[in-house]
Amino acid sequence: MARMNRPAPVEVTYKNMRFLNPTNATLNKFIEELKKHGFTTIARICEATYDTTLVEEESIHVLNWPFDDGAPPSNQTVDDWLSLLKINFHEDPGCCIAVHRVAGLGRGPVLVALALIEGGMKHEDAVQLLRQKQRGAFNSKQLLYLEEYRPKMQLCFKNSNGHRNNCCFQ
Repeated sequence: MARMNRPAPVEVTYKNMRFLNPTNATLNKFIEELKKHGFTTIARICEATYDTTLVEEESIHVLNWPFDDGAPPSNQTVDDWLSLLKINFHEDPGCCIAVHRVAGLGRGPVLVALALIEGGMKHEDAVQLLRQKQRGAFNSKQLLYLEEYRPKMQLCFKNSNGHRNNCCFQ
């Protein structure tokens, strides 16, 4: 029986953000990979393919935000994603968030690209970085979405005067 060649996990680091797109291997190997990289949270953006009990027993929180393969995320998913980043990277700079998807060519890279754009990177640079890490990342619909995306500035905090001066990315 031929063995399917799956892409290796891809780690992306920018400023104090770390993301990993793990492969969809067996659950024990998946958990081992998560622990090795110091994960605290998984954003599962594909359909559920495993019971989260074993993962959560390892103190790794699983969030289920599936959206259609090949499509950009909904506004609600983007807002949830940015809220997750704001909380995690502000409270624990340098922590690592896993983005669990099936093939790793569209949904996961789009969310990571949004984080990079929110962190100050131009969309072209985010796409280039992620394509260097994961050949074939993004389809034309996702590229257009990223080109038209405007940062929401939700990852910055307001000081007592109401001015944004402290972002969770350093």
